[in-house]
Amino acid sequence: MRPFQGSVGACRADGNGQQNLKVKNNMSQSRIVVEGGISLAGKVGISGSKNAVLPLLAATVLTDAPCLVSSVPGLKDVEVMSEILRNLGSEVHFDAEAGEIRTLATDIATSEAPAHLVKSMRASVVCMGPMLARTGAASFPLPGGCAIGERPIDLHIKGFMALGADIEVKSDDSGDGFVEARCKKLKGAEVYLDFASVGATQNIMMAASLAEGFTIIENAAQEPEVVDLANFLRKMGARIKGAGTDVIKIKGVEKLHGAEHHVIPDRIEAGTYMLAAAISRGNVLIDNMVPDHVVPITAKLRETGVRISEENGGVRVKADEALLRMTDIKTLPYPGFPTDIQPQFMAFLSTVNGPSAVIETVFENRFMHVAELNKMNANIIDDGRRAIVKGNAKLKGAKVRATDLRAGAALVIAGLAAEGTTEVSDIYHIDRGYEDIVGKLRSLGASIERIDT
Repeated sequence: MRPFQGSVGACRADGNGQQNLKVKNNMSQSRIVVEGGISLAGKVGISGSKNAVLPLLAATVLTDAPCLVSSVPGLKDVEVMSEILRNLGSEVHFDAEAGEIRTLATDIATSEAPAHLVKSMRASVVCMGPMLARTGAASFPLPGGCAIGERPIDLHIKGFMALGADIEVKSDDSGDGFVEARCKKLKGAEVYLDFASVGATQNIMMAASLAEGFTIIENAAQEPEVVDLANFLRKMGARIKGAGTDVIKIKGVEKLHGAEHHVIPDRIEAGTYMLAAAISRGNVLIDNMVPDHVVPITAKLRETGVRISEENGGVRVKADEALLRMTDIKTLPYPGFPTDIQPQFMAFLSTVNGPSAVIETVFENRFMHVAELNKMNANIIDDGRRAIVKGNAKLKGAKVRATDLRAGAALVIAGLAAEGTTEVSDIYHIDRGYEDIVGKLRSLGASIERIDT
């Protein structure tokens, strides 16, 4: 496990938040430089899942006993979540070298989450359910994160209200919104989600674990990260059935105990390296992953002519220029094609034979990378929720900007296939979700370096 690749100070601010602002500005000047034209080869290991570990850490607030979470990736988002828990009163010890976090939330000192941290990461909203269930109160600023869409938290609020919480959405003196939730005791209820939201499913599931009686979540998200959280909660003593299906049933218990848990591998990181192998026309074995978690990615890559086989508990990806052809993709909730792989797949499609259509149904603003890819000689037309990728592009190196986490990854892998030098700036986005992406790509033969100024 490699240590955290950014500045820990990015997640620790003084009372007025000035340190946090200063570090973010410094990080924004960092960049990744790629010399293209090298086919990747070798083996790369996948880290623990970012999207799984953050709710797992939030769940540790549900108990006053010690918890141990292992296979934790060294990411900026993990540091932010750790600092949020510390601010709430939990003891959090992060051993980045071992990839372990130990927590002890004996006493929760406050129900108010720190605004400067919550606004930097949308996933922080999953602390609301555990806080509400444990203390009967939670006050949270509206969360931030990547600017890929509105991503409202109305489904979270709807679930808490169904469980008996009183909710108020207010504005502070600066006009920023925050949510106040209070309850004497949460009570089980039937909750129907209008959209299969992962965060809302996780938040309601955690809150319901300590509620009185039965809770049923209908149209629940089915992602592996939901299943991983349910497995952890069951180790803590929760009574949960149906995780991984669209109906989850929870029987509340009086108290949860501590537990140890190993985070699942990151399927989005795995998919990113699959596409890095494909776009570079390489031959790469991706190790420490769950092939069943990337079935839609595998299926679509095979449609383009990429050869994929399971090998030694991992997946081998081989791409031959002469065999590659177009395909269409449409993002959908799991088990559909993941929106978090759409930018990377679009970069790959720009290099294959024939025009492809990319339809985004999850987020309304997730084509910001199109303009950046076009700077690299891609030929992509953005038509709102639909993009036409003309294909056959001979990508050329350029100075481009990571507009969000997955867009940043797409630009880095596009640089692998581009002629000349690609320089990606605003890489603090990439630091949020990829552990040592530069080191891992370099181990596969890429000519890539990170420049911190």
